[in-house]
Amino acid sequence: MTSGAPSVLPGQRGDGTAPGAGEAPARTRSGTVLCAVEVLLALTAVLLDLWVLTLVLLGLTAGSLLIRRQGLRSLGLRRTARPGRMVLQVLVLTVGWTVLQLALLIPVLEHLTGRRQDVSQFAEVEGDLGLLLVLLAVSWTLAAFGEELAYRGFLQTRIRQLLPRGATGLVVAVVLSSLAFGWAHTEQGLLGVALTTVDAVFFSVLRYRYASLWAAVLAHGFSNTIGLTGFFLVGPVYGLW
Repeated sequence: MTSGAPSVLPGQRGDGTAPGAGEAPARTRSGTVLCAVEVLLALTAVLLDLWVLTLVLLGLTAGSLLIRRQGLRSLGLRRTARPGRMVLQVLVLTVGWTVLQLALLIPVLEHLTGRRQDVSQFAEVEGDLGLLLVLLAVSWTLAAFGEELAYRGFLQTRIRQLLPRGATGLVVAVVLSSLAFGWAHTEQGLLGVALTTVDAVFFSVLRYRYASLWAAVLAHGFSNTIGLTGFFLVGPVYGLW
């Protein structure tokens, strides 16, 4: 993981790291304008559903960090004191979250909307070990790491830097970035957009609970692994009732 440059730039503390969840980022007029441009570009890319959207957002992320002479740590990708404990706790929480979705959230949304999440793109995974392994590799790299860095790291941080200090600004940043994440999954239908939006809120909560984007990356990876393994074993999985 990369650390930021020693000079203090917009959005950094004196030690070169980004402010924590309860802190307001330092602001200058030029820094605010830059954040606004970055958020606008990112949201435009999401709304236009550009090809390989995650790579586009990661390109914006890289450019943003280069302009600011910052590292990934400034977007929350920092070590925790007890990484092993965090991994285990995030795994347990993600399993619990998955059970809650299957047992409650998905069935309720299905009954209220009369729709199902469109997971037809994963139908071929059933019984195909080779495809499962390929998708797991993509899931942990482009999806778990790439999407978390793009949405919970870059986009959420930049939105946060545009908003007022305190909990309200944080909540609004989480909601807006989560809606963008959900919109990026329109191929899964209306229900899929809703479910991925709620997933994004869950990932965001873990990011701030553990003060590290790695918690969100792990939760995202574990969630996708559970889902893909289910598709491999029994085919498309919907609500339990």
